[in-house]
Amino acid sequence: MRRREFVGLIGCLAAWPVVARAQRPAMPLIGFLDSRSASDTRPAIAAFLAGLKEVGYLEGQNVVIEYRWADGQYDRLPSVVADLLGRQVAVVFAAGPPAAPAVKAATATIPIVFTNGLDPVKLGLVESLNRPGGNATGIYLFSAELEPKKLDLLHELVPKAAAIGALVNPTSPNAETVAADLQAAARARGLQFIIVEASNEHDIDAAFATVVRRGARALVVGNDPYFTNRRDQFVGLAVRHALPVIYSARESVVAGGLMSYGTSINDAYRRGGVYTGRILKGERPADLPVVRPTKFELVINLKAAKALGLEVPAKLLFTADEVIE
Repeated sequence: MRRREFVGLIGCLAAWPVVARAQRPAMPLIGFLDSRSASDTRPAIAAFLAGLKEVGYLEGQNVVIEYRWADGQYDRLPSVVADLLGRQVAVVFAAGPPAAPAVKAATATIPIVFTNGLDPVKLGLVESLNRPGGNATGIYLFSAELEPKKLDLLHELVPKAAAIGALVNPTSPNAETVAADLQAAARARGLQFIIVEASNEHDIDAAFATVVRRGARALVVGNDPYFTNRRDQFVGLAVRHALPVIYSARESVVAGGLMSYGTSINDAYRRGGVYTGRILKGERPADLPVVRPTKFELVINLKAAKALGLEVPAKLLFTADEVIE
């Protein structure tokens, strides 16, 4: 081989990786939108990534994720959604009752995978649970439907409480549904019911003071991502006012709260990751039935119960999925 030919061959070999990299297709981009804060969603994000991995996607290797959080400020969602969609995402994962409607209002073409505690049909996200029909599908957590059950569990723990309070977030799409369902459930059980609202830190302080002043002896905290995000504040106020409180999320009980009842948030995110990956592989949201939970978790904190002077009935302890001592 002549020297000139040899040098040319070496030059081609050296240039080949650069050309190959240039021709490699761009990795698909997922938009991740959460109603909560970044710090509050770390375990949920890990579950979402685990779901993606189940269908062959690894962040940074064959998929890229753009993360956005509303930090409980739901009025920010339209601008956050606009920014996210402007990144040319292939699919959006939207977590929390306000997130998916905000994305749905902004696009009828980009696929959406949601986790939502409200009926997605009533919200206009899907045509039906079995046949979503549009650009959205996801996981329906039945959160609003579980509020009367939370009331029953709390009353079983505090049977002498003739008056029970309920806290809802007026800025959440589920506020009216939760309030109406709880009011009807309390009336059917002959309980006096006191509904208060809160959408910021100051409101939460005032809400606790109000329900105690009006004679409530226990409190149901409505399912809302912002409330879960403020769980340390809730636990502190419950201790200060010596008020038994039931939550929707296990995380609130781990933080020192008394009791929670609801679906597993982390499992919902994992399933959301699976659906997101399946859509990236070519499946259509319209053809993927909305996932409904089959298991609901009751978590009880015995240390918190003892501090409130409560004796947890044996029936509750037997039926609990987790007892924290």
